[in-house]
Amino acid sequence: MIKAILIFNNHGKPRLIRFYQYFAEDMQQQIIRETFHLVSKRDDNVCNFLEGGSLIGGSDYKLIYRHYATLYFVFCVDSSESELGILDLIQVFVETLDKCFENVCELDLIFHMDKVHYILQEVVMGGMVLETNMNEITTQVDVQNRMEKSEGGLSAAPARAVSAVKNMNLPEIPRNINIGDINIKVPSLSPF
Repeated sequence: MIKAILIFNNHGKPRLIRFYQYFAEDMQQQIIRETFHLVSKRDDNVCNFLEGGSLIGGSDYKLIYRHYATLYFVFCVDSSESELGILDLIQVFVETLDKCFENVCELDLIFHMDKVHYILQEVVMGGMVLETNMNEITTQVDVQNRMEKSEGGLSAAPARAVSAVKNMNLPEIPRNINIGDINIKVPSLSPF
C-alpha cells in the first residue's frame, strides 16, 4: 500500500504532499525533510529504491523515487508493493502530467495544484492504485475540463447568482420580516 506521495524540488520545497496514513503536521514536516535528505544526497546513477527513514516506518517501508529535471517524485510504500510497479506508476503519473500540461514543469504544479491533485486521484486513491492506463486517465481529465468549461468555472458564479436572483419573479420585495418575537425592517432597495 502507498503510504505517502511527495513531490519536491531540488531545494527541498514541497510541491505536492499526499499522506495516506495519518501523521501529525509536525511529523509530516520531519518526514518531508528526512525524505529529501535521503533522496537528494544519492547519485543519479544508483538504484531508485531505498529503505524508508526512521520516521516513516524504518525497514518495513521503502522510498521509491524518480528525479526529473528539478523535481523529485517520491512514493513511500510498504513491503507489499512491487518496486518496479511503483517506478512504472511514477512514470505513468509524470507522463500524464506532461500530456495534460504540454511539457510539465514545476510552475504547473504550483499554479495548477487542483488539476494535479485531480490527476493524482485518478491514479491513486486511499493509498491504492486505481488506474495505470494513461489514455484512460487523460480521458477523465478531459471530461473534467469540459465540465468545468460548460459550467463557466468559479469565476462565472457571481454572475449566475445575480442572474438567478433577477429571474426569481418575486411579486414584491418584503418590507418587514417577522420571525417569532423579532421584527426586521428591510430598507428600500433599488431594482437591479
